[in-house]
Amino acid sequence: MTTEAPPRAIRSFVLRAGRLGTGQQRALDELGPRFVLPYVGGALDSFAVFGRQAPLILEIGFGMGGATAEIAERHPENDYLGVEVHTPGVGALLKLIGERGLDNVRIVRHDAVEVLRHMLAESSLDGIHIFFPDPWHKKRHHKRRLIQPAFVELLTSRLKRGGYLHLATDWEDYAAQMLEILSNAPLLRNSAGGYAPRPEYRPLTKFEQRGLRLGHGVWDLVFIRR
Repeated sequence: MTTEAPPRAIRSFVLRAGRLGTGQQRALDELGPRFVLPYVGGALDSFAVFGRQAPLILEIGFGMGGATAEIAERHPENDYLGVEVHTPGVGALLKLIGERGLDNVRIVRHDAVEVLRHMLAESSLDGIHIFFPDPWHKKRHHKRRLIQPAFVELLTSRLKRGGYLHLATDWEDYAAQMLEILSNAPLLRNSAGGYAPRPEYRPLTKFEQRGLRLGHGVWDLVFIRR
């Protein structure tokens, strides 16, 4: 008798080892208690967390936090919730928060899928950023890519009507896959008809600038919740 394996649960990350710098550790120790929110099974009260009512933007997988900090500094009218599992990245963003005096950023160090399902209520987000998710470039690994129909459905359910989903990648085949999946999502509409021009709020990373100089492409997609 054979049994089918249970379907693989969606996960937003793959754990990788990373070195934690002295400054990152200090930021974790000194700023973590204020800016890192515990993962809980109840819906986030953004007014209680940020002390105000403001547009709330979720960023999934912020890496070392450079873009997150720059966006938050440029747009103090918004609040930003960054979700990342890698400790060095969390420490790096905390260090930037301290250096720039940012008060409109909070972090959850947990799997983004569980955060979306259990910490964020439906229609609670004004925007979602997912910049340069792992492309899993080998064809046999494409099923591990984060942007899949079920995950997009979950993302869409957390957006307010008129809220936006902004994805960016430097892998052309992943961009094409993203475009197809988002175009087939019934509650999303493409803001650009195809790939979007890079919005002014998304800064160019050093890695991206180098790639562009070498002729590599970068594709942005911005879809709006109907």
